[in-house]
Amino acid sequence: MNSVKLVAITLVVAGVLALVYGGFSYTKDSTAVKLGPLELTVQEKETVNVPMWAGIGAIAAGGLLLVFGGRK
Repeated sequence: MNSVKLVAITLVVAGVLALVYGGFSYTKDSTAVKLGPLELTVQEKETVNVPMWAGIGAIAAGGLLLVFGGRK
């Protein structure tokens, strides 16, 4: 399997995941208060939304790479 097909399959899978889940979330640690040796940290939950057009574009680009990427 060459690298073009691998990239194309990765794009298609990422596009499908973006359409199915619509985004992802992660936790971020940040320091709220630092007073001498005492330190108070806060975990914040951040959410990143992936636009629908990005998922569709990734699927289309991966499909085009699969079809036309192997030709010389």
